Amino acid sequence: MPRRALPVSVVHGQPIDMRDGTILRADLYRPDDDATHRTVLMRSPYGERTARMMPTMPLLEAGLAVVFQHCRGRGDSDGTFAPWVHEGPDGVDTVEWITAQSWSNGEVVATGVSYIAGCALQLAAQRPAALKAVVATMTPHDFYEGLTYVGGALALGSAHHWSTLQGLLSLMQTAALGDTTAYERLGAQFALLGAPPSEQGPLREDPVSREFPFWTEWVDHPERDAYWEELASSLRHDRIEAPVLHTAGWFDVFLAGTLENHRRLGGPLVIGPWTHLSQDAAAGELVFGTPASGQIAGLEGRQIAHLAGLPDSGPPVRIFVMGANVWRDEQTWPPARAVATRFHLHPGGLLSPDAPTADAAPTRFPHDPAAPVPTHGGGLLLPDPLNIGPRDQRVNAGHPGIVRFTTPPLDADLEVTGPVTATLHGTTTAPGADWTVKLVDVWPDGREMNVVDSVRRSTSDTVLHEIDLVATSQVFQAGHRLRVEIAGSNYPRFDLHPALREGEQTLFHDAARPSFITLPVMP
Repeated sequence: MPRRALPVSVVHGQPIDMRDGTILRADLYRPDDDATHRTVLMRSPYGERTARMMPTMPLLEAGLAVVFQHCRGRGDSDGTFAPWVHEGPDGVDTVEWITAQSWSNGEVVATGVSYIAGCALQLAAQRPAALKAVVATMTPHDFYEGLTYVGGALALGSAHHWSTLQGLLSLMQTAALGDTTAYERLGAQFALLGAPPSEQGPLREDPVSREFPFWTEWVDHPERDAYWEELASSLRHDRIEAPVLHTAGWFDVFLAGTLENHRRLGGPLVIGPWTHLSQDAAAGELVFGTPASGQIAGLEGRQIAHLAGLPDSGPPVRIFVMGANVWRDEQTWPPARAVATRFHLHPGGLLSPDAPTADAAPTRFPHDPAAPVPTHGGGLLLPDPLNIGPRDQRVNAGHPGIVRFTTPPLDADLEVTGPVTATLHGTTTAPGADWTVKLVDVWPDGREMNVVDSVRRSTSDTVLHEIDLVATSQVFQAGHRLRVEIAGSNYPRFDLHPALREGEQTLFHDAARPSFITLPVMP
């Protein structure tokens, strides 16, 4: 069938009034015809016309109109940006404007990645009647747990990097409005964008707070309190009725959020071997093969079909199984046939399904806040774009603050697919401690590639530590070994324990106080 030309009408900077009089502006793309169209809404806090990174033309070719709007205080929209505060009501007001236009058929859908997807879910929680579907890609389920804090520790690397970016965007908008002093501060803010958090002075007074005061608020509320509960009230999952298609990445910083959104809301789920900023066939230092690419896997087509209201012929759950490097369809997440299997941490560095003995001796290791364990790979969002995904952990081989527990070489392939948790019994001589856990795939050629990791912050009198490592789908091939690494820091992915004291951490292995990782082993 011959392709036909598609005339497109484009409006840049379309003003849209919010209920409080603030004017937000949007770019509008629609087929230039006399028909009415379902409209895709994307709302962004990133200022730049991120629409060029979105599949605008494929959406238009599917007969959809596209509205790409800048959030308050971003791009050419008026007002002041406050993370997550106005997105629900502003989304509703924008939907009402769209459905009042002559080119609208009265139906709106919302999509996006990360914060933009969060805007879509906050809109859905407002239940506008015109909203018919959502595609939410790699987005948190909560503004405290999994986004700003993980296991009680500040997600320092990602939170600081994002705050620095938002401070820069605030300055750029201020400068565009004619404030000449903003230009003088831009250079200093640009320097912060690629720099690690400051180690001078209290964390709440980090230089990033000068242009982004919300940083100080986040640091001042390390526990889930009324501050976070008020923000959470804008994302009530029990109010979301529109069908949602979820997309996640095994090495995405918000994997836990996407899986929790899926658990609460239902809907199709696709998980690839991807990072937060890439859905390519490679992540970190591993290449998973051409079929791993989101584009090759047909992800975009399925997302557009969901937005267009077309029948979804895909499976309820589609996951990429790393190690085997194949896509597999499932009926549920997690797969019901996975068997939760404990691998115990034994004295001397052995990792084994064998139960611990009554008299097993503990393992001790130091924690020095002046020499923390460096972050190397994982589900990250750091200034260094290469420090992400699976990376060879041998770079930290000589660090005295890591203890390792390893299986013998596997006789046969072992597939781990589903939620991963760790249970540690341990104490510290410091006023408190962080317990970081990392699951590693040790290759026959010596490479040590991280799979999942997380943290639990505790006080000095806490002995039992439960760590949620979220989930994975990984085949540990025959000849490979499983390894679990335990440490007292993972910096700057997580901030240092606020006690900032040297200490010795003791990890117990006896039958009364076992330490183990629980893996979902596929039969």
